[in-house]
Amino acid sequence: MCGIVGYTGKAKASPFLMEGLKRLEYRGYDSAGIALSDKGIEIHRAKGKIDNLRQKLPRELKQTCGIGHTRWATHGKPSEANAHPHRSQDGKVALIHNGIIENYASLRTELIELGFEMKSETDTEVLAHLIQKCYKGDLEAAVREVLGLVTGAYGIAVMHENEPGRIVAAKMGSPLIIGLGTGENYLASDRTALMGHTQNVVILEDGEMAVIDPDEVRFSTIEAEALDPQVTELKDEVERIEKGEFPHFMLKEIFEQPRTISDSFAGRLLSEEGTAHLGGLDNVIDRLMECDRIILTACGTSWHAALVGEYMLEEYLRIPVEVEYASEFRYRNPVVDENTAVIAISQSGETADTLAAMKEAKRKGALVLGICNRVGSAIARESHGGVYIHAGPEIGVASTKAFTSQLVVLTLLTIKLARIRSMGFSEGKNLVDELRGLPDKVEQVLKGAKEIERISQMLAPHHNALYLGRGLAFPVALEGALKLKEISYIHAEGYPAAEMKHGPIALIDENMPVIVIAPSDDNYEKVISNLQEVRARSGKTIVIATQADTKLQELADEVIQIPHSHPILSPILSSIPLQLISYYVAVARGCDVDQPRNLAKSVTVE
Repeated sequence: MCGIVGYTGKAKASPFLMEGLKRLEYRGYDSAGIALSDKGIEIHRAKGKIDNLRQKLPRELKQTCGIGHTRWATHGKPSEANAHPHRSQDGKVALIHNGIIENYASLRTELIELGFEMKSETDTEVLAHLIQKCYKGDLEAAVREVLGLVTGAYGIAVMHENEPGRIVAAKMGSPLIIGLGTGENYLASDRTALMGHTQNVVILEDGEMAVIDPDEVRFSTIEAEALDPQVTELKDEVERIEKGEFPHFMLKEIFEQPRTISDSFAGRLLSEEGTAHLGGLDNVIDRLMECDRIILTACGTSWHAALVGEYMLEEYLRIPVEVEYASEFRYRNPVVDENTAVIAISQSGETADTLAAMKEAKRKGALVLGICNRVGSAIARESHGGVYIHAGPEIGVASTKAFTSQLVVLTLLTIKLARIRSMGFSEGKNLVDELRGLPDKVEQVLKGAKEIERISQMLAPHHNALYLGRGLAFPVALEGALKLKEISYIHAEGYPAAEMKHGPIALIDENMPVIVIAPSDDNYEKVISNLQEVRARSGKTIVIATQADTKLQELADEVIQIPHSHPILSPILSSIPLQLISYYVAVARGCDVDQPRNLAKSVTVE
């Protein structure tokens, strides 16, 4: 969601701020702004894209300290007045904020009674006025005092014109990273903004603050307890956050999947033992094997990955596995104890709902594991153990390569646990070998992109679509429908194919395209029957299949063929044509593929 950047040093601040905001565009936003500090504070803001802000900037901006922000609206509509940074009434404080201040209404009322004038609809503005009220010559002390008055989630960065060159930052629930340089230091909500500038970072934990000067950064708790920071090396992946020859990040990331899938199992496949090595579970594996129940919790695309994981883990471990929306999990008093393993799945590793679900599970004594992409992310730090998916930076808001890498990691987890419990060597080795050959099969699917683009054109004029699948193909249907909704704004629903006749069949006519996932598995003949039901009602069908037999050719308007694979790997192969369909439909409709409206890449508020 909202993005934060900051710089203080000897160079001009505005180039880094604007570059950093541009790199954070993928998180989703509706306005942007920067504040620069020298002898006074200068603020520039604009509604809409960062290019709108760039056009408003003066040519010469020489200030060497500044903060920048991209806003995703929570309190107040998208507008220049609601854009960050916000200024205090005396004009001396500039502040940016990610998160939600839950008690802002009462604080706002108190400030108005004291004579403060509110110029925005945001919860953030109250923080700037409160800091003015509490400021007595020490910005750090004023920020501490104000944070003692507020409840909610925040990542903030603050400047005061009386303390040029200084930025005070604090975190509670919303990510902040401090980048360390020589004679200059940085601040960002996402490491993407820091790539190419510094490799040494400190990740703030909840309840921590940083006072950032050009030659020094001091770390402490909000209660003023000094901290000795743990410096982490940032792996520089600048080339992976550029589009290169591709017109959109989403298409680039779809075509990266042979590599990212390979990266997700690199060094983890043990053919000679027919199993997988997952070092992040070494310290918890004994306790994990004692658990008699597994809960997978996630949001959005990661929730669909969890559904695939449920099928695999139950099939091979023969213990109960449940999938929970993280956004619901913490609020319904779930039945969890020390014999339960809760596995949280998140691309960003910062998803607020998923993080809250993990904390709730830990409070109840569960073993809590994480599957995420970002090394050192909040979910990675909160878990007892876990597995990184190693998909690299994913810039397109609609997740593609992270989804397939999550499926690979869930397959690795299934193999590892099943081999300990009951799976024989031959079956384990077969699965390991199938995984090793998966990138080549993905390449085969991608070679058919032009044909998939042609087929996609039949979907573009429509306003609705239905996706059907059985067994492991059902979560793929859900994911395919979500992708189409996210980036083309076509209403789409995913259903278990057998459920179609229990309601959705009423929608089938010549204006309802139906996308069917029909791999060659135990459900194939039943899916063929469902296709016949659609055909009888003049529905237009696109079928993803591992075989194009005569029966299928007669029933489908279009068939997209994928390579045959082990059944538990078919969701990976069948999801890729659906990603391409969504992409080509969105392009045909003129949609903003990488930054679809109203969406954010990393959802860091509830």
